[in-house]
Amino acid sequence: MTHDAVPRTGTQDAETDGAPSEHRLTTREAAERLGVKPETVYAYVSRGQLASRRTPGGRGSTFDAAEVDALARRTGRREPPPSAAGDLVFRTGVTLIEPDRYYFRGVDATELSRHHGYEEVAEWIWTGELRPGARFTAAAESLAAARLTAASLPRHSSSTDRLRAAVAAAAAADPLRFDLSPEGVLNSARSLIPTLVGALPTAGEPGSEADGDGSLAADLWPKLSARPADAAWLTVLDTALALLADHDLAASTLAARVAASTHAHPYAVVSAGLGVLEGPLHGAASGPAHRMLSEVVERGGAAPVVADHLRAGRRVPGLGHRLYTGEDPRATALFALLDEMPQAAPAMAAARDVVATATRHTPLHANVDLALAVFSVACGMPAQTGETVFAVSRTAGWIAHAMEEYAERPLRMRPSGLYVGPRPPQPLPTTSGTDVAGSQAPGQGTVGPQAASPRRRGPAN
Repeated sequence: MTHDAVPRTGTQDAETDGAPSEHRLTTREAAERLGVKPETVYAYVSRGQLASRRTPGGRGSTFDAAEVDALARRTGRREPPPSAAGDLVFRTGVTLIEPDRYYFRGVDATELSRHHGYEEVAEWIWTGELRPGARFTAAAESLAAARLTAASLPRHSSSTDRLRAAVAAAAAADPLRFDLSPEGVLNSARSLIPTLVGALPTAGEPGSEADGDGSLAADLWPKLSARPADAAWLTVLDTALALLADHDLAASTLAARVAASTHAHPYAVVSAGLGVLEGPLHGAASGPAHRMLSEVVERGGAAPVVADHLRAGRRVPGLGHRLYTGEDPRATALFALLDEMPQAAPAMAAARDVVATATRHTPLHANVDLALAVFSVACGMPAQTGETVFAVSRTAGWIAHAMEEYAERPLRMRPSGLYVGPRPPQPLPTTSGTDVAGSQAPGQGTVGPQAASPRRRGPAN
């Protein structure tokens, strides 16, 4: 795949005297790069900290990009203001999400995933460079520690339980985990991801793993299914891994960035992400979609299953996404591959039936959880398959965001709480329900003046 150069941000002045001028920025672009309001940019000009040039026609000014960058280094970039909705906003060069598609470092993520395997996509997310044929290798000592620790968990433990244990064990076995240089972080990541896969138990008999092509998808397949995979199914799994590698500041990624802002090592960053990913509204959302789709296939139609969900007050899983106005582009890409798999036909038909039935009165569209459910149901995999794929894949995104955060001001994410508790001063509590003066604490004991708050007049009811 050929990657066209991404156009630079900013404006270019017309050539003067036959020589190209320096890279110029508009006022808005300079303000964004500095993390300030446009008015502050002009304040820098008035103080002599920044030079400006009037644009042709006299409307607005432009600024030398190199000079703006130098000023940003001297003053330190300020945090962008909160969005109108009050959400946190962070600068990132990893993923851009638009209403109908998303991009990894400026390249359409679905196209990138169609032409490149997971490891190559991860390298692109981390470095902005392609490494054709990239493969990740686990460090022997870390892998052994991760396998031993994950295997010691109870038999009923989920894959995410085992992944969290594996990360902690791998970290303890890596004396270089505190190296936060870009190369040190990348070395840890290239070893950690295959370690996570290697620590999971095989779905078939021990030692039944078939020799794959060395890709992460080939190593992960026998952890998900007891039957051998052909090239077509490995392509579906590899594409799913690539598509899920990052998705901007999802909840788990925000947790990972908070950890990175303390300069926690990459293993701790991944542990933070895994802790949030297990939530039923995030990485674990594909499990309910799998169970619903299995029931639709078994019962021969979506209508009774959808009705049961709505009657119980439950949302129909696998539908809708707050960031996309139409179908989740990740689901679209996976459905295109699954449509070509005869074995997936019943699950695909069930998914389409769910969408058609559940959206008769509400315009909802399939999301990636429904596509992962089609994959796992069609292959006879367990309900937690989607969560496992999600966790392994998203590790690449957490690492990419950690690398960005390591370059930012440490501990910059320190929101203030809005206290809504009792106003001080309050009496010291005791185990008997009385304050240190011997009187009963408010709300305790007999109703009457003794039970009243010191500031209240009358009963405390």
